[in-house]
Formats: sequence, C-alpha cells, structure tokens
Amino acid sequence: QLQLVESGGGLVQPGGSLRLSCAASGFNLDYYAIGWFRQTPGKKHEGVSCIRSGDTPITYSDSVKGRFTISRDNAKNTVYLQMDSLKPEDTAVYYCAADVQANCVLERAWEYDYWGQGTQVTVSS
Repeated sequence: QLQLVESGGGLVQPGGSLRLSCAASGFNLDYYAIGWFRQTPGKKHEGVSCIRSGDTPITYSDSVKGRFTISRDNAKNTVYLQMDSLKPEDTAVYYCAADVQANCVLERAWEYDYWGQGTQVTVSS
C-alpha cells in the first residue's frame, strides 16, 4: 500500500524554525517528484516547494523562497522541508504529495497522485 506520512509540525514562535518530514512506504520516493503544500480553512492547497528525482530543479513559491529548504534522503525514503524565519502567515496544515509524472508544478495540486494526511504548523507568540 502506497502511503505518505508527514511529521514534525507544531507550535512555534515567529522567527522560529521547524523541520517537516515526509516518509514514504510502499514505493520508492526517488522515482517521484515530491511536493509540499499547505492549506488553511476555506482555501485551496497552496504549493510551497517541490523536488524532482535527481534533485534539480527545485521549485519554491515566492512566499517561502529564501526561508524554506526542501531536501530528500533516498536512503530513508524521506523528503524534508526545513522552515526557517517562520511567520504567522505560514500557519496551515502542511501536506506532502507525490507526482508520478514528475512535473513538479506547484500551481497544479490536482496533478499529484498520492497525499499524506497533513501536519499542523502554527506560528504564534
């Protein structure tokens, strides 16, 4: 069974950091593009970052560029999202998703085939 499981969310103060993990089971992440998305109540999924097999190119949304870093550890079958300089507007449920076609387009969440259950990130003082 193909499954993605996110972890690492929590409550952090503005300016703080969190590292999210996306662990895959039932398939090899190395053959897929993996995207991170976030969602707040009443809004659509917002693409945050995406990494392809081979790691290039890596895509970031303008809202997180320079603050977030995506990476993958193929040995652990895991993709990470390092989030630094967090702002209150980063508060959302964060999801990872696998794109079989490896298009890695952040604006087209519907192209991602497998999704995790999400992890809550709250940035507040």
